[in-house]
Amino acid sequence: MDIEAIKELVELVNTTNVGEIKIKEGDFKISIRHKDYHPKGTVQNVVTSPQPNPIFTTAQAPVATSAPVAINAIEEKKEATPVSGDSSNYITVKSPMIGTFYRSSSPEEPPFVKVGDTIKKGDVIGIIEAMKLFNDIESEYDGTIVKVLVDNAASIEYDQGLFLIDPSK
Repeated sequence: MDIEAIKELVELVNTTNVGEIKIKEGDFKISIRHKDYHPKGTVQNVVTSPQPNPIFTTAQAPVATSAPVAINAIEEKKEATPVSGDSSNYITVKSPMIGTFYRSSSPEEPPFVKVGDTIKKGDVIGIIEAMKLFNDIESEYDGTIVKVLVDNAASIEYDQGLFLIDPSK
């Protein structure tokens, strides 16, 4: 993870109600916590020494391993199903937040969009659950869905690609 990605995560913690973010990629672990965040069931002493707003730690605390496994599976799937033709004209729809991506509003419902669907700006193309809040993801472009880059109910990161759109169709 590069410094720019860490800065974006810090900004996310500062500008939202997210109290803590923990990420594990291989041997790299990071936990970014807002200074006012108190996990349920813990008591913390208040220290009045000046500290930066989020606190960076690289503690070896237990971190769930399901997200990295899901991310690796998605990356393998992307490599296994290349997009045919020239992909230089495609637009990648990226995640505006960290959370869990859902392709439909409920397990019984069909996906909002699938490969080959024509979409217009403002169409709902997915949902991201973050902190028990469900956020509609609307298309910012007109075009045709060329590829779905993430699986349903997958953990996603900020700025991760969700769809490829061909704006010429």
